[in-house]
Amino acid sequence: MITEADLVAFISCTGMLESIFIDPEFEGRAIAGRPIPAALTYTLIEGFQLQSICQGTGLALLEVSMKAHRPVQVCDTISAIVTIESIRPTSRGGRAVVTSFVEVYNQDETLVLSYWVSRLIAGQPLLPSPSIWAADEASP
Repeated sequence: MITEADLVAFISCTGMLESIFIDPEFEGRAIAGRPIPAALTYTLIEGFQLQSICQGTGLALLEVSMKAHRPVQVCDTISAIVTIESIRPTSRGGRAVVTSFVEVYNQDETLVLSYWVSRLIAGQPLLPSPSIWAADEASP
């Protein structure tokens, strides 16, 4: 669950001191309730991924393209579905560019955020294919 403390810490750290985030009584708000920045939703999901699927292998964030679909509020609970779309080995062995599509949902299973992300990920060095080994063994 995203708490008021999460919101306060995030906007204080980032400088996102917009009235809709810092003043619950702001009269000019376009979003009802206690909305949080989409950037906070994104960073929470990224943190979950870094603690799990990218732990110890993530080398660099390369690109992100994001769309906010619905506001997320203080006291919402979020979860994500991560779909690996492509894995492209780099010319330097043991690394690949991994592109994922991430869909973030709230507790009502409403899509609130989606984004494409490309990362440079470390892995095992590529081994020669068996056909190359067979050719080497056949050589005099």
